[in-house]
Amino acid sequence: MPLLDHFHPPLYPQRTWESFHSRWANSIADELHRVLPKRFFVEVQTHLGSEVETDIAEFERLTAREGEEANGAAVGIAVQTWSPPAATHVLPGVFPDDIEVQVRDSREDARLVGVIELVSPRNKDRPDARRAFAIKSLSYLQRGPGVVVLDIVTSGRANLHNEMIQLLGLDATCRLADDVSLYAVSYGPVRRQEQNQIDVWTAPLALGAALPLLPLVLKGYAPVPLDLDAAYRDACERSRL
Repeated sequence: MPLLDHFHPPLYPQRTWESFHSRWANSIADELHRVLPKRFFVEVQTHLGSEVETDIAEFERLTAREGEEANGAAVGIAVQTWSPPAATHVLPGVFPDDIEVQVRDSREDARLVGVIELVSPRNKDRPDARRAFAIKSLSYLQRGPGVVVLDIVTSGRANLHNEMIQLLGLDATCRLADDVSLYAVSYGPVRRQEQNQIDVWTAPLALGAALPLLPLVLKGYAPVPLDLDAAYRDACERSRL
């Protein structure tokens, strides 16, 4: 199935990338269920435009209302709310989009053993967003699950694999070429000869070309094949593209 451009005309904006990514993630989940042993199950997690749960204005409004209700109670006892001291610093917060297919092991309390991350435009549009995505992906690898990053975003040239390599302090031989902005990369944490290592399979992508077959490394289990082309074809057919 040739890779389409979901971020420019003629598809976009009539056919939104958000809808397609959601359908593609579910197609990937279906494809994995065909090859995974029954001890594993797959879940799709989608959080776009993530924000912190605690909104200060809303918190202050609710606190004031609760205080009024308590002070007006029949017991007549005023409730004093506690206020923390002023913060030492206020830092900018970046919370990346999450479009993920997660593989979990039902025999191990549903622990996370593998992740497929679908890159969104907001993951690549600013330096702080790219760094946040790279940190999130590396934190998964640090805990042991295999990770696959899928980037078909044509509206930005940034390369999130290279961002991860930079954070790890590795040399240019581990990077993708500077002109590669569409790619699929699979990362597999492994321990060899008392050393922690990460196996990496890189696959540059191109519009009009088929998507690759990559290994998905599962924590504590053998890798399984991830047929990206089959899942992409299924998502396109279901989306009538």
